Amino acid sequence: QVELVESGGGLVQAGGSLRLSCAASGRTFSDYAMGWFRQAPGKEREFVTAISASGGRTNYADSVKGRFTISRDTAKNTVYLQMNSLKPEDTAVYYCAAGIAITAPVDQAYKYPYWGQGTQVTVSS
Repeated sequence: QVELVESGGGLVQAGGSLRLSCAASGRTFSDYAMGWFRQAPGKEREFVTAISASGGRTNYADSVKGRFTISRDTAKNTVYLQMNSLKPEDTAVYYCAAGIAITAPVDQAYKYPYWGQGTQVTVSS
C-alpha cells in the first residue's frame, strides 16, 4: 500500500510558475517509478511526466517538454513537478501516481495503481 499526498497547486497567471509536491509513504520510495497526470474539465486524464525509480530517467509529454521538470528526493520520499511558462491550457487537476511494479518512467496510467487526491492548477490568461 502506498499513500500519496499532493500539494502546491493554485492560481497563476500565464507565463508564471508553480511547483507541485507529492509525498509518498508506505513502501520504499526508491523502488518504484512515479508519474504525474492531469485531467482538465470535460477531457480525459492525460500523461504529463514520469521519473524512474532511480531518478536517472524521465519521460515527458510533448505538450510540456522544455517547460516542466520532474524530480524526486529519496530522503524526503517526495516527487516534484516544477512547472514554468504556464499556459491556460495547462489548467487541470494534477495527480501524482506510484507505479509500484515498475521502475521505468512509462506513460500508461494503468501501470500506476496508486494515486493522490489531486491538486488544482488554474492558469489565467
